[in-house]
Amino acid sequence: MKPLPPAYWQTACAELAAADPVMAALIARYPDCVLGNRGDPFQTLARAIVGQQISVKAADSVWGRFAGYAQTVSPERIATLELAALAACGLSRRKAEYLVDLAGHFTDGRIEPARWKEMEDEAVIAELVDVRGIGRWTAEMFLIFSLRRPDVWPVDDIGLQKAVALHYLGGERPTPKSLRQHGERHAPWRTVATWYLWRSLDPAVVQY
Repeated sequence: MKPLPPAYWQTACAELAAADPVMAALIARYPDCVLGNRGDPFQTLARAIVGQQISVKAADSVWGRFAGYAQTVSPERIATLELAALAACGLSRRKAEYLVDLAGHFTDGRIEPARWKEMEDEAVIAELVDVRGIGRWTAEMFLIFSLRRPDVWPVDDIGLQKAVALHYLGGERPTPKSLRQHGERHAPWRTVATWYLWRSLDPAVVQY
């Protein structure tokens, strides 16, 4: 079943297309794009940790073994597991430690998803990067794909860098500063602009 787009999506597309001919062309080219949502915040973040620096295929394999061993992928359950047992699922010792740290942040209330609705993007990012193994890029992907915040512009994302270079800069890769400045033209819908710029490089709809 195809997920429903965020409530702001049509408005964002209309405003981006009206303001920028590149955006207008990309939005017209990919009319069926939908920003999906995995749902459970803990599992989304745990998957992000498991998938770091390995292929999607390898990550899926490790996740399957990890989830099968854990039986229930919840903070309460993961917090009780031994690092050696997690490593036996194919996780590195470091990733096993990251998962246990993530579980601890949820169980002791340092991360409380119910609070996020009232929090600004940067406050949520700060809460997430306090977890070992979660950096700003991972936190921004979480804001885009899980919380579906409308105005996230991940300047460290290689795909975004390549797409802006291709469509706006004659192939020259932007510096972080120039990319940040470029993003201002797409505010307050930078998530949507990012989504269509990603699609221009790979039409397959990704799900973080």
